[in-house]
Amino acid sequence: MAIKNYEAINWNQVSDMIDKATWEKLTEQFWLDTRIPVSNDLDDWRELDDDHRWVVGHVFGGLTLLDTLQSEAGLTALKQDVKTQHETAVLNNIQFMESVHAKSYSTIFTTLNTPDEIEEIFKWSDTEEFLQSKAIRIGNLYLDPEEDPLKKKIANVFLETFLFYSGFYTPLYYLGHNKLNNVAEIIKLILRDESVHGTYVGYKFQVGMRQLSTKRQQEIKDWMYTFLYDLYDNEEKYTHLLYDQVGWTDDVLTFIRYNANKALMNLGQDPLFPDTDEDVNPVVMNGISTTTSNHDFFSQVGNGYRLGAVEAMRDSDYHVASPNAGKDADEKE
Repeated sequence: MAIKNYEAINWNQVSDMIDKATWEKLTEQFWLDTRIPVSNDLDDWRELDDDHRWVVGHVFGGLTLLDTLQSEAGLTALKQDVKTQHETAVLNNIQFMESVHAKSYSTIFTTLNTPDEIEEIFKWSDTEEFLQSKAIRIGNLYLDPEEDPLKKKIANVFLETFLFYSGFYTPLYYLGHNKLNNVAEIIKLILRDESVHGTYVGYKFQVGMRQLSTKRQQEIKDWMYTFLYDLYDNEEKYTHLLYDQVGWTDDVLTFIRYNANKALMNLGQDPLFPDTDEDVNPVVMNGISTTTSNHDFFSQVGNGYRLGAVEAMRDSDYHVASPNAGKDADEKE
């Protein structure tokens, strides 16, 4: 269909102020992985035995796959159902940050792992049965043009606020023990983003639900809880695969049930599982609450984030072909 007229986005006329607030929040807490000194964790890394190193590497491999899915298919699917240009802008921002998240794990791998180990991790994530099961299930839902857009929002929130957390447990556990602090700093920055993402998409889901008949709302709810049960059944198997060797499985399952409830609350629904924050390993909860970023909607860029030094531009800086470009007077040839 040919475009007859194209409208510029006007941020001075916003129909839903949640769009504006979310945009401002996301841009305010912008970060990049290259500013986190992961190499400072090498001493902690060398102290881990092979089993614990395997867990760290492979949970991050799984998280890389899921963030790739979100950045490539998830946000593209959600943008097919936007109501305003401002909503598109917010989803564009979220999509970019999902790509930053996926790339961040490679920064960790490059610092901590050998090339052979990295290759094995990616082969594993591309073939592991339970990891692929949830990625394919959600990916096919995203890619189906006939699927209900509200179900795509449900899938997105479940991924953001529930399924990521079997992987997030590991760095938060180490942070609670004052280990791998810079690796955990990246994860905390990701967690803070995901908190906003899940809240925003959940809000848009609730707006859409209110437009439906009571009967259709109940059908969506029934589908939602069935979908959650199916995802949890698979996640339980995935968690055993990752954590049985280090004895953390039961604690991780408690953590993901707690976060499944948070996902439901983002969608405006009642919790399903009995688990609360008091049931979660206190070391992990301590990992969420300590150091840099406050894992909430109002936090700032983490204080572990390194900002570059800034100085005023000089005329010589624009002479890019000169060997003296960018040098101070006492450095010039």
